Amino acid sequence: MARIVVAGAAETAREQLSRLLVYSGYPLFRCCASEGELRRAVDACEDGIVIMAGALPGLRPDELIWDCGQRIEILLIAKPEVLNECESEKIFRLPMPTSGQKVIGAVEMLVQLHQMRLPKREGQDREIVEQAKEILMRQKRITEPEAHRVLQKFAMDHGMKMADYAARIVASSRGVE
Repeated sequence: MARIVVAGAAETAREQLSRLLVYSGYPLFRCCASEGELRRAVDACEDGIVIMAGALPGLRPDELIWDCGQRIEILLIAKPEVLNECESEKIFRLPMPTSGQKVIGAVEMLVQLHQMRLPKREGQDREIVEQAKEILMRQKRITEPEAHRVLQKFAMDHGMKMADYAARIVASSRGVE
């Protein structure tokens, strides 16, 4: 499932959006009230969906999509004048006021887009990645998303497939390498 980050300057808007998402079965990764919090959350989740309830002071949604566009999808829920300021066509927009149904419909669409973007692992690759995550979770006492991030980051930093790095971890845990 895509990691969802909710951001907005207004606490009530963040809370309402968070409740709507959780009630609809979407787990939240983080809630953010500032640009700094949002950028840290996006870095921590690696990829996912950012739902912005209005604009954040000091941050235009265009800047975020320019900086992180390959890793995230953005849903901006704001007044029409704020939506009109966005230049990027990659930002999905909903004018305020809007209904919970429209928000959830937009989130469902963005989750599908996110899933289509992810590489698909099949068969043995999937099994080896899962085994490596379990090993990392045990050895480092970390969560599954953290283990996934460790695998993903090392593989990206070293220009290799995640399944190949996972195979190394599994082999070394068995004392083979």
